[in-house]
Amino acid sequence: MRQQEIWNDEVAQGYDTPGTGMFAPEVLDPAVDRLAELAEGGRALEFAIGTGRVAVPLAERGVPVTGVELAPAMIAQLRTKVSEAVIPVVEGDMATAVVPGEHTLVYLVYNTISNLLTQAEQVECFRNAARHLVPGGRFVIELWVPDLRKLPPGQQAVVFASEPGYIGLDTVDVLRQHVVSHHFRFDDSGRAELFRSPHRYIWPAELDLMAQLAGFELESRHADWTGAEFTAESRSHVSVYRLPAA
Repeated sequence: MRQQEIWNDEVAQGYDTPGTGMFAPEVLDPAVDRLAELAEGGRALEFAIGTGRVAVPLAERGVPVTGVELAPAMIAQLRTKVSEAVIPVVEGDMATAVVPGEHTLVYLVYNTISNLLTQAEQVECFRNAARHLVPGGRFVIELWVPDLRKLPPGQQAVVFASEPGYIGLDTVDVLRQHVVSHHFRFDDSGRAELFRSPHRYIWPAELDLMAQLAGFELESRHADWTGAEFTAESRSHVSVYRLPAA
């Protein structure tokens, strides 16, 4: 499954869920607030900008935002909201794409670094972030914590969500740290739609080592965008990495 094929026209056109899910104010607003604070009045760069879920409200807050996006269909959906003049986007891979200008903040939200399916690509993503930042600049990653405690020996799949009209399950390859998320949506007619996406999960300690290889230091880690304490039971984290000031 190539990422360009996964994020096609059909997926892009149905991606936005205004007011609900990842677009719910209680989910989105704290992220935008925190990123605006971390930008410290400078320019921000979003890796995997998608349809602009975060970038559009962040730009409305007065933060200049540029994006990198691999999927043309997602860029096209973003263009229904804002022009290239408002939020420029470079089409390309977040591990290698080059964006003009200097930035005080690079950010990568909603688990998207896991779309890079090898450790080497994920390390290059950190290095690419560092290339785009001024001294003292920050790289922010929002990422889930693998919950392999739910996976008994010999079992390769775990249900992560079950609700009316929807079942979500992950199949796990623990040797390669690969997960394929399966999203089944169905109605009373008996018909079901399946959307699948592959990921490489990263443990927080591994993520910190990737950051060190690119010259970053961990500045903070919280369980969410509001600053909740990160604990052994946290299912996700927001990690802020920073380059040396000089």
